[in-house]
Amino acid sequence: MTDSDIRAERPTVGGPADRDANAKATDRPARRRKANRRSSSRKKASEKQPRHPGTPQKAQSGHEDGPPKAEFRKPRKRKRRGRGRVFARDGEQTAAAGSGQQAKATTRKHAEAVTFSAAAGSEATNDAFAALDLGTNNCRLLIAVPSKPGRFRVVDAFSRIVRLGEGLSASGRLSEAAMDRAVEALKACAGKLQGRSIKRQRLIATEACRAAENGAEFLQRVRSETGLDLEIIDRGTEARLAVAGCSPLVTRDTDGVVLFDIGGGSSEIALVDLSRRRSGRLADHIVSWTSLPVGVVTLAERFGGRDVTPEIFQAMVDDVLGHLARFKGKDRLAHLIKGKNFHLLGTSGTVTTIAGIHLGLARYDRRRVDGLWMENRDVDAMIETLLGWDFEARRQNACIGNDRADLVLAGCAILEAIRQTWPSERLRVADRGLREGILTELMADSGAWRRGGSRQKRPAHEKAR
Repeated sequence: MTDSDIRAERPTVGGPADRDANAKATDRPARRRKANRRSSSRKKASEKQPRHPGTPQKAQSGHEDGPPKAEFRKPRKRKRRGRGRVFARDGEQTAAAGSGQQAKATTRKHAEAVTFSAAAGSEATNDAFAALDLGTNNCRLLIAVPSKPGRFRVVDAFSRIVRLGEGLSASGRLSEAAMDRAVEALKACAGKLQGRSIKRQRLIATEACRAAENGAEFLQRVRSETGLDLEIIDRGTEARLAVAGCSPLVTRDTDGVVLFDIGGGSSEIALVDLSRRRSGRLADHIVSWTSLPVGVVTLAERFGGRDVTPEIFQAMVDDVLGHLARFKGKDRLAHLIKGKNFHLLGTSGTVTTIAGIHLGLARYDRRRVDGLWMENRDVDAMIETLLGWDFEARRQNACIGNDRADLVLAGCAILEAIRQTWPSERLRVADRGLREGILTELMADSGAWRRGGSRQKRPAHEKAR
């Protein structure tokens, strides 16, 4: 058939047949455009098919044969721009297989489903964990929710100096005044716990209640007046929890560390060997530990804490050295002490006070103190400075205050004895300890950082990025 024959077969322009033909020609590209959006395979097939020379209406529409090449590149461009949008990536992949409207609906459904799952995980973190530590000198509480693996976010805290062990070394009993102070602090802690949705908690008492004749009687009073059920932990558990609480401050290149917690009635020391294969829990690498029956309160009561001369200070150091000499496992890190990857790690009010004074803080700031590295000469300088201050000068310092002014030099004496036993060029300061260790163990044991706990695993397509 020739071009003239084709032209002859067309109806006269402007007649009814012409209008019908034009309507059909108009409907045909629309129907085919809709069909093209349903299947990307049809788009590709129509793109490859050559245009029929005898159908000028198709050529004029520019759609029946498939979109221009520039339009085919658009989905790929959108995909590249959407690489950072986690929820959109699966939706865009679905769009390639279905119609545009179906793809948009699928994308929205997918995004809503994943967002709901993430929100459900966030709600799960509202179930908090709590740790309370009633020591010889302090009553402390932490309430936290899990965040990243091995980490948590503190949502509430409480700390008060109660001096529960005041006079204990002389009488062997907790005094009425000391118990009253502790009960009042524990009532405040109970109020904080009642105002939260607590998933798991652990409330511990340490040396003062361990050593006191009336320790168990006191805990019964606490239970009846506050509703809190405290447990007395042994010294080994106390040392392990201190190590667990400070584990984030031990770097990966560390071979050995002596971790110590100078308390009010006792001081826990743990030797950690990391020179061999390293596991997830730092406490698994404790090779020896001890609990000295001396703390800042007991030592200050024996030697005096207000007016401390260099001679009195040295007598304190010698007393602690005598206890350390009886520690049979003190040489378990002898092969690592001279290496560059060995250091001391201290968690107590003593070391944080020294760090705050070293930094010249007008007001104590935990964010600047926790994790601070101090050189050996810096620690020497701070101890000498404190020895040169009288009681009033210590009391007026913002990092010491009235409550610690008569205890800080006793703590320095314990620190000095530890430094002489395990010489190290570096000391790392930790403003953390038992409570953080309790929280870490509670969250790990409850699976808070596993799938289905507070943390959701990343989708497979996100891991691949």
